[in-house]
Amino acid sequence: MALQYKVLDCNAAPCYASFMAHRQPLASDSRVPVALDDRARDNLRFIRETMERAGSFTAVPGWGGVAIGITALGAAVIASFQDSSFAWLGTWITEAAVAIAIASWTTFTKARASGASLFSGPGRRFVYSFAPPIFVGALLTVLLVRAGLIGTIAGMWLLLYGTAVVTGGAFSIRIVPLMGLCFMVLGAVALFSPASWSNALLAVGFGGFHIVFGGVIARNYGG
Repeated sequence: MALQYKVLDCNAAPCYASFMAHRQPLASDSRVPVALDDRARDNLRFIRETMERAGSFTAVPGWGGVAIGITALGAAVIASFQDSSFAWLGTWITEAAVAIAIASWTTFTKARASGASLFSGPGRRFVYSFAPPIFVGALLTVLLVRAGLIGTIAGMWLLLYGTAVVTGGAFSIRIVPLMGLCFMVLGAVALFSPASWSNALLAVGFGGFHIVFGGVIARNYGG
């Protein structure tokens, strides 16, 4: 049996009208057009977030590091005259508080001058990476004092401070992780050195390293 096909004359007006009446709307017909300003804001937000993720935290204070180094050398001199291990430790804890104040102020000042932010992008990641080893160091200091192992504190401080600088420096300029590695090496030496070397090793690390690397940062990275 032969098949018969019926060809519609789609040029006729009734056929066209029937086609338009039964045509299903395309998915794109129901889309709501996006305003150009909304799309532009989304693009700018994406670009800004991408730049923040790829950027480096450059507000590490060079002159602040030099100032911390100078106060650390002064603390080493004062600590050398203390007649008890607790007085020696108290001198260095006081120096740590002074160093934190100097670092906080100079970092904030440099960040504000350069237009960088401490609480977004690379600055936030720097702080989040730097803080945990410092917190662990504070807890271990209490533990070692209670255990009567004050002679091991210098090595632990240098090692964990170097770790903090390395991890935070991963989001900063190249010289910062290098400084952290130097602290870590010195800390490893201090852990296996006589307790009588502690004061001198702290002077080399927190004094000498901060002055040298701080001077390089100040000269090459805007203060």
